[in-house]
Amino acid sequence: MSATQFKSPVVRWIDHRLPVFSMLHHTAHDYPTPKNLNYMWNFGSLAGLSLAIMIVTGIVLAMSYTAHVDYAFDSVERIMRDVNHGWMIRYIHMNTASFFFIVVYLHMFRGLYYGSYKAPRELLWMLGVVIFLLMMATAFMGYVLPWGQMSFWGATVITNLFSAIPYVGESIVTLLWGGFSVDNATLNRFFSLHYLMPFIIAGVVVLHIVALHRFGSNNPIGIDTKGPQDTISFHPYYTIKDVFGIAVFLLLLAMAVFFFPNAMGHPDNYIPADALQTPAHIVPEWYFLPFYAILRAVPDKLGGVLLMFGAIAVLFVLPWLDRSPVRSARFRPLFRIFFWLFFVNAIALGYLGGKPAEGIYVILSRVATAWYFLHFLAILPLLSMFETTKPLPKSISEPVLGSSGRTA
Repeated sequence: MSATQFKSPVVRWIDHRLPVFSMLHHTAHDYPTPKNLNYMWNFGSLAGLSLAIMIVTGIVLAMSYTAHVDYAFDSVERIMRDVNHGWMIRYIHMNTASFFFIVVYLHMFRGLYYGSYKAPRELLWMLGVVIFLLMMATAFMGYVLPWGQMSFWGATVITNLFSAIPYVGESIVTLLWGGFSVDNATLNRFFSLHYLMPFIIAGVVVLHIVALHRFGSNNPIGIDTKGPQDTISFHPYYTIKDVFGIAVFLLLLAMAVFFFPNAMGHPDNYIPADALQTPAHIVPEWYFLPFYAILRAVPDKLGGVLLMFGAIAVLFVLPWLDRSPVRSARFRPLFRIFFWLFFVNAIALGYLGGKPAEGIYVILSRVATAWYFLHFLAILPLLSMFETTKPLPKSISEPVLGSSGRTA
């Protein structure tokens, strides 16, 4: 739509000089979207909503937070007890963080199942992994800010991991700490970066959306659109679908905030940080547990760090590990079996990451870690060569409207 087609003269005047309204109209009306997208495609918009909620509530919380080791814990308690609606804003912020990771994990598993990482969407997938990495860094620094027992010791343990890097490890740890221990300089660094990172994530999200619009969305059967008969406009069909998904998401979030706000947190973080008293079992937030299990599966410190970062790095090269020309698992029977085995293995890693690093838990963590890397480095390349896939439909319209491709 050109600027002359808008009815409002003010809109036409603005759009002629800054075509933002034309861009929004193209995204909502003219952008061709595959007509067979299901509710698994809602998670992208839900992730965007989660990010917006986190930014708004984070800005409000920062107005009453004091980034100092002597006052941080008390300032959080003051937010909870004395600031008007402070308890609700904090609970929204901390529970939305968990919901954000739930949505992103489901978004990623959906991409794995339907082959959304395959050509020509490799860069789209890689930008998604960058967003995931930035989310993990932001969440870790945010977890330190309440300055409870788990905040302090989690920061101490995780930042110490970098000391395993040869030659430069100790320098990196000193830089992160701002000294020679986790102290006030560390808290100030983490608060500053935690405030900045969501805006960096928002910038990468914009690039992610631009890359998405370059080739359009993947779809459940994983074939490219063949023409107008395979697509519909994004609005009103998918906007209504997204609105329904958002309503369900907000309902579940409200239930968490008002009925069990601390269910996904750790009780030790309601104890002020004490450098002289180590918790019996140091664990990160639940969304880090699979990678924490991988870290502890190896007795060597450097080996554990390399495996933990390797678990993320392998996702960057996934488009070149799975060389099958068929995207969707609907037409890959063996891939579908191994996908669900991988899904169960990921859940097992999360469970094992929350258990003490002793006895049978260590053995199971090593088995699950080995299967994680085996899936990406061996099973997927072998399936690409030897799997017999089912025949693909000729077009998206064929399974949607029937073999004739016409509405009855």
